[in-house]
Amino acid sequence: MDANVKTKKLRIGGMTCVNCQNTIQKKLRNTAGIKKAEVSYNGGTAVITYDTDIISLGDITAVIKRLGYDVLNRTQPTTNSRRTIGLLIIILSVYILIQQFGILNLLVPSQLAETNMGYGMMFVIGLITSVHCVAMCGGINLSQCIPQSGTIKEGSRFSALRPAFLYNLGRVISYTIVGFIVGALGSVITFSNTAQGGLKLVAGVFMVIMGVNMLGIFPWLRRLNPRMPKIFASKINAEKVKSRSTFIVGMLNGLMPCGPLQAMQIYALSTGSPIAGALSMFLFSLGTVPLMFGLGVLSTVLSKKFTKKVMTVGAVFVVVLGLSMFSQGWSLAGFIDLPLLSGTSIKEGAESSVNVKDGVQVINSTLSPGNYPSITVQAGMPVRWVIDAPKGSINGCNYKLYINEYGIEHQFKSGENIIEFTPTKSGTFNYSCWMGMIRGTIAVTGTDAK
Repeated sequence: MDANVKTKKLRIGGMTCVNCQNTIQKKLRNTAGIKKAEVSYNGGTAVITYDTDIISLGDITAVIKRLGYDVLNRTQPTTNSRRTIGLLIIILSVYILIQQFGILNLLVPSQLAETNMGYGMMFVIGLITSVHCVAMCGGINLSQCIPQSGTIKEGSRFSALRPAFLYNLGRVISYTIVGFIVGALGSVITFSNTAQGGLKLVAGVFMVIMGVNMLGIFPWLRRLNPRMPKIFASKINAEKVKSRSTFIVGMLNGLMPCGPLQAMQIYALSTGSPIAGALSMFLFSLGTVPLMFGLGVLSTVLSKKFTKKVMTVGAVFVVVLGLSMFSQGWSLAGFIDLPLLSGTSIKEGAESSVNVKDGVQVINSTLSPGNYPSITVQAGMPVRWVIDAPKGSINGCNYKLYINEYGIEHQFKSGENIIEFTPTKSGTFNYSCWMGMIRGTIAVTGTDAK
């Protein structure tokens, strides 16, 4: 080997996703004097072979820093313990606050109840995770929009917005098509409530891991970050580079190895319906549009430090929404609620009274938009549960409930609704809406029926 050629392994700080790895690696490989560069997001390292006659280690460090990343020394910790503890406290506080006041329940549009679709929360998830979209695809977005600005005719506002419009239109269409396909697959495979809950559990875990990795507080979690196999990811990225059509590039985004996108695809799969899957992905993609569309303008105004702060806030909410989705899946799967997951998150109405008539326990309750009633009954005696649903009380979330213990799935209609079952064993059993967001309890007292 030439005496002037050296190989150095550097520790890189600030990488939040695989795209960071690709960005650094591409820049280093295109820098004069660097013969080889292999960057690892999982390991947080860069192994660089370079010619000392052409470029110095200090110059290489400067190249990496100009990209917005840090080069750490051997003794420098990869994480700040105070920052980690502070972020964990903030995440837990925001999660409890959101669950306590049922904020996510309010994000489900009531008008979607008629079509049995309650995916308003998908739009909000898209809004928040669009920060990650900027980190993953911001460079591609700018590459498609900025170079064309020189060809824009003076006074033509539409021409100035056209590239960004086409790019985001392609993204929305691609996400929707993928949602339709995945939802159709879910319709072929019959999912029980438990299976749907399991899929939401997986999606929630993926979102939490992705958000934590964006924050960079637990580097060891990087290995668990969901991603597309390298062979497919490289081909898709290559096509995106070759293509000069902003619309086609946007369409290819639907196949990007993106954590929140894959989490939403799992969610679409759990719907078991091509229409529901397409709608969920459509709303999610619409949520990502505002920030991506305004990226070109904001990038000339906002500093890197401010952008990092925005990304931190977005990552915190990604983790919180991931925890919420995990909690919903936990409930749908029929597991016993854990204090940390549910506790304050169970939005229950007032306890309903019981009247025994002709050997039947008759309970009268009233449905409200954000609460399910809790009831107490005796084991071994039939139950006739009458739930009145006043006008305006049914929305896209609470319109359907699942009682896993008794195998009951009930869809509410305005007016009187009747649910009948016979409890055979004592205990406290949870039930929830079809999304797992609104929950209630059925307490069964007395001796178990023989």
